[in-house]
Parts: sequence; structure tokens; C-alpha cells
Amino acid sequence: MSKKLTILDIAKLSGVGKSTVSRVLTKDPKVKPDTRQKVEAIIAEHGYVPSKSAQSMRSGGNPKVIGVIISRLDSPSENKAVSGMLSVLYAAGYDVVIMESQFDPEKTNEHLTVLRKRNVDGVIVFGFTSLDVDEVSRWQSKAVVIAMDTDKVSSINYDNQGLIRSVLSKLATDGLTNLAFIGVDPTDKTTGLARLTAYQEWCEEQGVALCYQTGALHHDSAYHLVDKVISTQLQALVCASDTLALGAVKRLQELGREDVVVTGIGGNELLSFLFPKVYSIDPGYQQAGSKAAHLLISQLEQGESIQHLTQEAV
Repeated sequence: MSKKLTILDIAKLSGVGKSTVSRVLTKDPKVKPDTRQKVEAIIAEHGYVPSKSAQSMRSGGNPKVIGVIISRLDSPSENKAVSGMLSVLYAAGYDVVIMESQFDPEKTNEHLTVLRKRNVDGVIVFGFTSLDVDEVSRWQSKAVVIAMDTDKVSSINYDNQGLIRSVLSKLATDGLTNLAFIGVDPTDKTTGLARLTAYQEWCEEQGVALCYQTGALHHDSAYHLVDKVISTQLQALVCASDTLALGAVKRLQELGREDVVVTGIGGNELLSFLFPKVYSIDPGYQQAGSKAAHLLISQLEQGESIQHLTQEAV
């Protein structure tokens, strides 16, 4: 029975170093085309099959790993974004470590420290208002922040104002102008302040009276806020997220006000299934996750410069 070839054998037969064979196996773009072709020809000729560990090892002996720090494990929007980035990262040969920040900047910094000590290749961080951007910026071109704007590292944010304006325009087209808004505390600069500001500016432009309440990003918060904006004339209730829309719909049903049209932001399939009359717009969470992964990979492997993108609704 013939001896099973090792990566060292392939290197000797190819006339290159062991590290070069490793880079060919991990599809390192820095390998010269003629060198890659020569090594791949030897691999094919001898039917060499690398072990699982060899496939995930680079010249330095470490697997290709990306750290992803999400805000909440139970967030439907962030889960959509993660699903979009995982398919891209896995296809590029990266393993992924997922950690939860719980909107805590200190916990996020602890996670970043752990990931740095483990020598991960890069990080994708879901941003929030109190995020320590300076700490994230230490990663320079090895980091992407998603769901917020920052000029210190690459970032992808959602078109928060455009989303609300799109919903309000649809309601106006349908002849519904007597409306109220339930949002998130404006100390949150994106889902909170940006979406509330869009509502306020639209009402001012259209000459529509303001009627709004803000609270926590939780369905229970919206459930209780409905009573503060409800009126006999109310035609539509604009919610800053699908999570809020879920709580609002429940309370409206209890009040016997199913005539009130409810809108949300998120494109949540479960919300649409349970309450098909709710109009929800998809900000492009999954697409943003995919873009974040592609952007980080291009920075790590091709040396692309820092970029700042806005994900449009889909």
C-alpha cells in the first residue's frame, strides 16, 4: 500500500516551500498564478487530500477566523444580518466566533480584547449609541461596524430616515394622514432619533399634527404606549420597528381598533404571517450583513480602503 502523501511531500514535488502549499490550499490571493497552477497540478496528479486541520491552517499555523459581536442574540434584524454574512465568510474559508454585547460598551471592549488575544483576522461589530468607537478603531482596516455610521472604520448603516419617509408616503397615498408614531427613546441615535426625526420633518412638511410617544425597543413598551396616542380619529400607527408593531397590534386588538392601520420596519416574516394587514418594509438586513462580510474580506485580502455604505430598503 502506497504511503499517504503529506503537505511536505507536495511541497517537495512542487519545488516550493510548505507554507506556499498551505497558502494554495487556503486560496490565498497573494500566491502567484504560475506557482498556484504548478502546486495544484501536483495535488491533482497524486490525488492529495488535505486533512481538515490542514485546510484551515495558514502559514502561521492559525485558522482564518472572524469575530462577530452582535447586540442581542434574540434580535430578528441582527440574526438576518448574521445569516447574510455567514454564507459569505464560510465560502471564503473563514470560521466565525459570535459574541453578544447586550448594548454594553464595556462588555464589547472585553470581547474585542479576547478576540485580539486570539489573533482573529478581523471583526464585525453591530453598533449602538454608546459603542466605544475608539476601541473598535484600533482594528483599523480589520473591522467593519454595522447599523451605525462612523468615520474611523468601515461602516454600513441603514437608511433610517428614508425608511420612515417611505412608510409615511405610502400611508398618504392611501389617504391616511391622521396618524401617530411610536418609536424608541431618541438617546438611541439610529432606530430612535433618526426615525423620530424623519417622522417629525415629514409632518412639518405636510402640515400634519405631531402625535408620538417613545420608549424601549420592546413590544411591551409599544403595547403600553398605544393608550397615549390612540384617538377616535386615528387612522394609522407608524412604528419604528417590527418589534414595536407587534406590541401595538396586540393592544389595538384589545381595544377593538383593528381599523387602525399599523406599519413597521423590519420585514419580519412572523409578523406578516400573524398579522397580514400590517405593512412592514425590509431595511435590507440580510443584504447589509453580506456587504459587511464582503467589505471586510476585501480589506483583509486585497487591502481595500475603508468605506462607508448606506443599505437601501429592499
